[in-house]
Amino acid sequence: MISSRCTSLIRSALVTVGVLVSHQAFAQGLGAMKTGEAMDKIVAVVGNEIILQSEVVGHAMMAAAQERRTNARPDDPVLLKRSLDVLINEKLIVTKAVEDSLTTSDDEITERMEYQIQAMMQQMGSERRIEEVYGMSMAKIRRDFRDEIRKQLLTERLSQQKFSAMKVSSKEVQDFYKQYKDSIPPVPPQFEIFHIVKNVEPSLVAKEKTQALAKKIRDSLIAGGDFAAFARKYSNDPGSAQSGGDLGFVQRGKFIAEFEKTAYALQINEISQPVETPFGFHVIQLLDKRENEVKTRHILLKLGQTDDDVTRTKGFLDSLKMRVAKGESFEDLAKQYSDDTDTKAFGGLLGRMEAVKLPADLREKIEKLKDGGITEALPYSAPGSTKSAFNIVLRKKYIPEHKISFDDDYKRLEQMASMQKRAKVYEDWMLELRKNIYWEVKGKF
Repeated sequence: MISSRCTSLIRSALVTVGVLVSHQAFAQGLGAMKTGEAMDKIVAVVGNEIILQSEVVGHAMMAAAQERRTNARPDDPVLLKRSLDVLINEKLIVTKAVEDSLTTSDDEITERMEYQIQAMMQQMGSERRIEEVYGMSMAKIRRDFRDEIRKQLLTERLSQQKFSAMKVSSKEVQDFYKQYKDSIPPVPPQFEIFHIVKNVEPSLVAKEKTQALAKKIRDSLIAGGDFAAFARKYSNDPGSAQSGGDLGFVQRGKFIAEFEKTAYALQINEISQPVETPFGFHVIQLLDKRENEVKTRHILLKLGQTDDDVTRTKGFLDSLKMRVAKGESFEDLAKQYSDDTDTKAFGGLLGRMEAVKLPADLREKIEKLKDGGITEALPYSAPGSTKSAFNIVLRKKYIPEHKISFDDDYKRLEQMASMQKRAKVYEDWMLELRKNIYWEVKGKF
């Protein structure tokens, strides 16, 4: 069961669509509460879900930061009311998703969780810093994250069902343009860009070496080796290594499928053969077992990328760049070789991207190219993915700032009209859910 403190911390690190919230904003929110006031007072109930005061304050501070309101206060009633409404809406969607029996797989939860943790590491600098902020080991954070991320994925799944089929007709776009064309700001400078992505994959040799090492460790343990000592020496799980690999009692459903299946099949004190999961290879020992929970310890050997893996990936992308220089189509090569499933079918098309919204390092490289130029292989991180990757980017053409045009900027107008339509449908949906699902605000802040 997740403690109220852990729940509020985790909620402060997540947004409905999976964007990381600044932990500094959350800390500011807690620090700004009145002295003596309950830190995690329940301020609202939605179905079987609760909303804590710290969640609302953290969300309000995050919203203020995003709006660049540097003088915003955590007790600003406008911000607090808006944040409470947002959180109530999120809980309404979660409750509706559960009522509709929507589910998520262990693999989906694991992949999203690792993406969130990697994002936190980029923000906080290290796993040790994350552990300091959360007051618990990485192993515990991963276990306690799972239910929150499950809810996040359920929310996304139900929202996708609601909105994925929603389209705007050409007439709706035209009507939108006629109504708002004089008030729409000029279209900023843009680049039309394409890319080809290649993931950095461990070589078969590296994978075999890691598995072989896991087998040697297991054999040494069977021969009488000290499991705790081996975990401290070899395990790549910093959250449990220093405690001898001990993961404590964990309820059924908290571990990923491969790990849990093996753990429940073991006898007390039995040590497993190496088990492969998305994290790498595990050697697992069952210490105790109850009806719906097990106590285990493990040694994790991660499948890390080597310099050779990186060099091989960048070299392949460089070879594709050379093929384009000799006359082959960038789009055709993207369709054949790119690992980005979202853009592969469209020849790697990323679309027209506003120059100011490109990452600074990428914008600098794109601006130095001429139309038709291609960057060298660059590090790339796909949204929602934990895989290391590189890409090459084609600058197809530069589009200077201009007044919006129905013909030249149809896609942009279509997106704007679609957003307006979705906002109206979302508003109506929330009103419907509030009529049909129990919710209640518990007093004032």
